[in-house]
Amino acid sequence: MIRTLFLSIFMLFAVFASLFAQGGVLENQTYVIRGEVYVDLEPMYAGHVDTEYPLDVPMAGRRALEELSMFFSAMIYGWSFNYEVGERARRIEENLVLEPIATIRYGDPALRVTDTEVIDNRLRVWADYHLNDTAQRRIHVWRTGMIRNAQATGYGPSYVEEYPGWIALKRIALEDAAREALRAMLRGSERNRPKEVTGFISLAEFPRYYISSGRWAAFARFRVQITEIIPYSVY
Repeated sequence: MIRTLFLSIFMLFAVFASLFAQGGVLENQTYVIRGEVYVDLEPMYAGHVDTEYPLDVPMAGRRALEELSMFFSAMIYGWSFNYEVGERARRIEENLVLEPIATIRYGDPALRVTDTEVIDNRLRVWADYHLNDTAQRRIHVWRTGMIRNAQATGYGPSYVEEYPGWIALKRIALEDAAREALRAMLRGSERNRPKEVTGFISLAEFPRYYISSGRWAAFARFRVQITEIIPYSVY
């Protein structure tokens, strides 16, 4: 059993090394951001057994890289957003649309796994992302100027008819956290409820995921830049 586990970990690092080697050589990278993710080896979400159940360690490692890429992208580049605040009295539905500004590709050599651990039937992976000058400037923008801080917990569905995939369900919970964070932030800063808000939003750090009543919950901290607030009086 122990020998099999060590062999799996060795294979996992071999997978990571292979993916990084495909990306080329790192240049002029002096600043690092760090995060960690967990991958369930027996995934069952939203009333469905995952299509790849159960996962071996190398497969879980590939999923970890995909998730790490998503979160590092959200920290460095973030999303543009359009948020219709919604109001029941006017029969206007609340709706948030997020569009990634840019994404870190799978296997980017700047993403370096530093440690792994299998515990409680989950693979835990720590990783660093080494920022080049351009990425450092983007991080600096998110930490200066007219940036607001917001945080909230969001939830994925407890059941879906058609299984969208493990990462889609985690993304749904994260986007719900962003919606709730924007709603709470605007409630605290705007005297009158606006009709629509646009701007940019990024993760301040990796979100914390857990299972709540059979569904993904994501607690996340965000940085927000508002570019336009449209009041109801405009219409």
